[in-house]
Amino acid sequence: MTAFGRRSGIGQGTRPAFGVAKPLKGGAGAKDQQAPAPGSAPVPGNDAPSSPAAEKAPSNPNSREDAMSRLADRANAVHENQEQDSFEASIHKIKEQVLPRLLERVDPEAAATLTKDELSEEFRPIIVEVLAELKITFNRREQFALEKVLIDELLGFGPLEELLNDPDVSDIMVNGPNQTYIEKKGKLQLAGTKFRDEQHLFQIAQRIVNQVGRRVDQTTPLADARLKDGSRVNVIVPPLSLRGTAISIRKFSEKPITIDMLRDFGSMSDKMATALKIAGACRMNVVISGGTGSGKTTMLSALSKMIDPGERVLTIEDAAELRLQQPHWLPLETRPPNLEGQGAITIGDLVKNALRMRPDRIILGEIRGAECFDLLAAMNTGHDGSMCTLHANSPRECLGRMENMILMGDIKIPKEAISRQIAESVDIIVQVKRLRDGSRRTTNITEVIGMEGDVIVTQELFKFEYLDETDDGKIVGEFRASGLRPYTLEKARQFGFDQAYLEACL
Repeated sequence: MTAFGRRSGIGQGTRPAFGVAKPLKGGAGAKDQQAPAPGSAPVPGNDAPSSPAAEKAPSNPNSREDAMSRLADRANAVHENQEQDSFEASIHKIKEQVLPRLLERVDPEAAATLTKDELSEEFRPIIVEVLAELKITFNRREQFALEKVLIDELLGFGPLEELLNDPDVSDIMVNGPNQTYIEKKGKLQLAGTKFRDEQHLFQIAQRIVNQVGRRVDQTTPLADARLKDGSRVNVIVPPLSLRGTAISIRKFSEKPITIDMLRDFGSMSDKMATALKIAGACRMNVVISGGTGSGKTTMLSALSKMIDPGERVLTIEDAAELRLQQPHWLPLETRPPNLEGQGAITIGDLVKNALRMRPDRIILGEIRGAECFDLLAAMNTGHDGSMCTLHANSPRECLGRMENMILMGDIKIPKEAISRQIAESVDIIVQVKRLRDGSRRTTNITEVIGMEGDVIVTQELFKFEYLDETDDGKIVGEFRASGLRPYTLEKARQFGFDQAYLEACL
């Protein structure tokens, strides 16, 4: 089925409305009509046999009738839970019988000192012995699967281990013990992973957050944590989560992502990649804006590759997930309050302290509140090249959100002064977006020029223009340069990149 709300109109001057029909092929008045896109085909998902009449007039996937049909299909869809594979289900059932007997024969302190491979060798004869006691006969494949499940349960994160080790999985979303979704190539799909019960899932969640010195329970039902590989974890437990413990894991690639790799993935054009490299190397203050899962942190890590190795870089985050590619890099992390509600260290506290640590650049993983003003002050007081991310749908909304975040704090200054501070501090806004086909694109690169009255003036250097989409739902677009002379050209000239920067933007 094609994507919901598909729009047509290559090269049209006005934005097409939802459900605009393309002209039919041939027939009377064909001279006055625009030719249809190649590869027109009947609507996927229609099981009715094709008729000669249908072949003469192929159905248009953007017609009103097709749009209403897709809406009806979505409204009447019935979603059923996917049952676990019978082989996996039998292994997990046997595991519940073997695990208690196995723990009786194992010294936990000694087991903790062994690696997974060593522990697997030690467990193999014990597992055979327990299976013999239970009068269960396994072949080699089943025994190997049982060993893996048992070791994951004892040393790892149980059923999550298989998903964490899958390089194609970028997100893991556990919605209670009986439902787990994963994201592959930008698309969500239901996984067969299930937990024994709510208590089993809650123990896994506690194991994750305890590794970074945090806790999750009924008194502290929210927790942010990270795994050893840098993956970001959020846990929310009952009574806030009504379907049981919920775990959200955002995995990051083991191989560092560079701007060239993003360009090769189709996230940006070659000229956009050159402009971003120069922005990172020339100490421009960059704000990366986008929605959830759009690739803001990935873009920030890629830009960090262009930082001079001789610069001292400090990163400040709620849960440390950035993996900068610099030798002189010091990550800082906030601290939640203790049981008495005391001792919390916020991002704002760390930004103020970072100014006393002789940084060349300060990078914030994400700004959500009044710490935005502290970062702007750092950008304006000799820490050029600082960067941050925030949630916004466009560069203009990004500026409005920064103003609102500062006004949310206790800073008693007029809005015009805040706008002027933003205009004088921020050089470049990079807008990233996850499109409905699952692809992630850099949709805008915008300069902040200054103030005109009480309005912040911006200039767009690059923009992604939507054109059409293919029959399989892939979005087709074009990265276009505005052809304007960049306002930040003077900063590029100080580092000797002015000619390359000008050529990239024109």
